[in-house]
Amino acid sequence: MLKQWIETEKPQEEALSARLKAVREKLAGQQMQVKDMKLPVLVLVEGWGTSGKGSCIGKIIKDIDPRFFKVASMEEPSVEEQRKPFLYRHFVKIPEAGKFQFLDSGWMDELMKEKLNHNMDAAEYANRVESVKRFERQLTDNGYLVMKFFLHISKKEQKKRIQNLMQNKDAKWRINQNDLWQNKHYEKCMDAYDSYLTDTNLPSAPWYIIDAKSRKWTELQILEILTRGIDIALNNHSLAVPLLQNVFPLVPMPKLSEIPLDKKVEEELYKPELKRLQHRLGELHNRLYRKKVPVIIAYEGWDAAGKGGNIKRLTEALDPRGYEVHPIASPEPHEKARHYLWRFWNRMPKTGHIAIFDRTWYGRVMVERLEGFCSENDWMRAYNEMNEFEKELHDWGAVIIKFWVQIDKDTQLQRFTERQNTPEKQWKITDEDWRNREKWDQYEEAINEMIQKTSTEYAPWYILESVDKKYARIKALQIVVEQLEKALK
Repeated sequence: MLKQWIETEKPQEEALSARLKAVREKLAGQQMQVKDMKLPVLVLVEGWGTSGKGSCIGKIIKDIDPRFFKVASMEEPSVEEQRKPFLYRHFVKIPEAGKFQFLDSGWMDELMKEKLNHNMDAAEYANRVESVKRFERQLTDNGYLVMKFFLHISKKEQKKRIQNLMQNKDAKWRINQNDLWQNKHYEKCMDAYDSYLTDTNLPSAPWYIIDAKSRKWTELQILEILTRGIDIALNNHSLAVPLLQNVFPLVPMPKLSEIPLDKKVEEELYKPELKRLQHRLGELHNRLYRKKVPVIIAYEGWDAAGKGGNIKRLTEALDPRGYEVHPIASPEPHEKARHYLWRFWNRMPKTGHIAIFDRTWYGRVMVERLEGFCSENDWMRAYNEMNEFEKELHDWGAVIIKFWVQIDKDTQLQRFTERQNTPEKQWKITDEDWRNREKWDQYEEAINEMIQKTSTEYAPWYILESVDKKYARIKALQIVVEQLEKALK
C-alpha cells in the first residue's frame, strides 16, 4: 500500500491557503455537530520519525474547543502497561461520545517496533494484527469514527530533518535512537510498514497516506479528509451494523431448565473440603504470582443465587495484595459515554493477579437487552464482540473462568422473602429485584442464548447449582483449583 502510493500534487500557495482557511472553519463548525450527535472521534496519527506528527496535531486542534478533545502521545509501554494485555493502554484512551481523541502514534508504532526489533515471531505478529483489526472494527461497529493517518516522507527528507535538528542544541533532544535506526534501515522499515498498512486497511477504518514534506500541505490533507469523514459519519450515525458470524469453537451447553438442582453437600463433608480447597487455592495463588499468570473469574447469576457468598469463599483463600473484586453496577455517565467494554478493560488485572467480577460485560445481552438500554443490533452484535474480548485475554495468557449461579424461581422467592423480613438483610433486596423477577421467563430465554453463544473452548461457562449454596461453593473452588493447576503445568 505504501509502496504503491502515488504522491498527490500540492496546490499553489494561494489556493492552499484558501482551502486551509475554509477547512479550518468547517472543522470549527463540525465540532458542535459531533457533540450534539454524540459522535466519538478517534484520530490516529502514525508515520516516520521526524515526519511532524506532533506539530501537525497541534495545528489541527487549534480550531477545536479544548473541552471537546484530548491528545495523548503514546510513548514506550510502562512496566505497569507491559503487565496488561496488548490493547489495554490503547482501549482505555478511546474518547467519550461527542469528543475527539488524538493519538500521536499508537498500536501501529508499538507493534512495528516489536516486529522490527525481532521481539515476536511471525505467528505472534499475525495474532496481533488480527487483534488490531478486531479492535478497530469493534469501535466503528459501536459508532466510533476512526481516522488513521500515516505521515510519509522519503529517506532523503528524513535524513535532512534529522541533521537539521541535531545541529540545533535546543531541538536535538527530539531525535532519538529509533529515528536514527529507522533512517539507516529505511527500506526494511518500508517493507514492514507497507505490509502492516495493507493488512489493517479496513473498509470501516481505512488508512490515509499523507505527503508530509510540507507542514502546511500536511495539515490541509488531514483536515480535508477528517472533515469529510465526520460528514459521512454524521449522516450514517443511525445505521445498523451487519452481524458477523461467530468463528470461535463453542462448547455445547444445556438449557437452564435441563439442569437438576437437587445436588447438595452434607455439612460434615463441607467444612473439611472447603478448608482443603482453600488451602490448595492459596498455594496456587503464590505460584500464579511467581509465574505472572493473570486470572479473570466472572460471576453471573440470578438475584439471590449466592454469588456474594461464593466469591467470599474464594477470596478467603487469597492474598489480599494479589486480587481485586469488582462489583459491577449500572455504568457511570463517563462509562456509558464509551464503548460498553471500556469499563472492563479498565479493570483488567496485572500479570500474576486475579480479577473477580460480580456481574460482568454480559449485562449487555441480559439487562441492557431486556430493559431497552441498547438497540437490538447492539446486543445481537455483542455475542461476537464478547467472544473476541475474551479471545484477546486468552491470547494474552489469562485464565478465564465464567460462572453462572443457578437457582429456581421458588428458591429465589424464598430468599427474597427472607431478606425482606430480616432487618439486617433488607439492604440486599430492592424494588428492581422484584421487577426483574416478573420477567423471569424473558431473562431465562436471554440467558440460555447467552450461554449457548458465548461458551467458547477458551472461556467456557460453568453452571453452579446453588439451591444448596454450600454445594455451589465447593464446586466453584474445585473448578478454580482445577483450571489453575492446568494453567500452571
